[in-house]
Amino acid sequence: MSARLFSLALGLAALQVSPVAARDLTLEGFFKGKTYAYGKFTAINGVSRSFRVDLTGRWDGRVLRLREDFVYTDGERDTKTWVFRKTSPTTYIGTREDVIGETLVTVSGNRADFAYDVNLNPKGEPNIVRFSDTLLLESDGTLRNTAWVSKYFIPVARVKVNFARTEAAARAIRPGH
Repeated sequence: MSARLFSLALGLAALQVSPVAARDLTLEGFFKGKTYAYGKFTAINGVSRSFRVDLTGRWDGRVLRLREDFVYTDGERDTKTWVFRKTSPTTYIGTREDVIGETLVTVSGNRADFAYDVNLNPKGEPNIVRFSDTLLLESDGTLRNTAWVSKYFIPVARVKVNFARTEAAARAIRPGH
């Protein structure tokens, strides 16, 4: 009898220390309404830049329009708008004003992956880089994004952006702090 109780106690202890599984990610499920994020760009040449993003997502049943209002620590401001068209339960086609062409977003469980090219200098000599993003929905309900930036297939920078449903929660998980 005591062996069974001991086994049960070990089983319960194992359940208590196991991480809670994150739920499945949908872009519209996470980004509909207001979302907040903090991020940090770090390049191989030592340049580092932090920022905050206030996001507003509007979902019409087929398309997610995601407005991103950036404020950089040096005071610069920028606004970008993603348009994600849901093409299946696990895929989206995305566009943004600075993205060249479209990107295919593939979702599997709590993870989304996508890659896209951006011209960093649209008013002058083109400076095209490739972003490869991975979004991970954590068990605490936050979303973590790691993007590798490459030029001519060589990694040149990394961007980490952590999203949450409240500004305070986003501030608590900001990268590099």
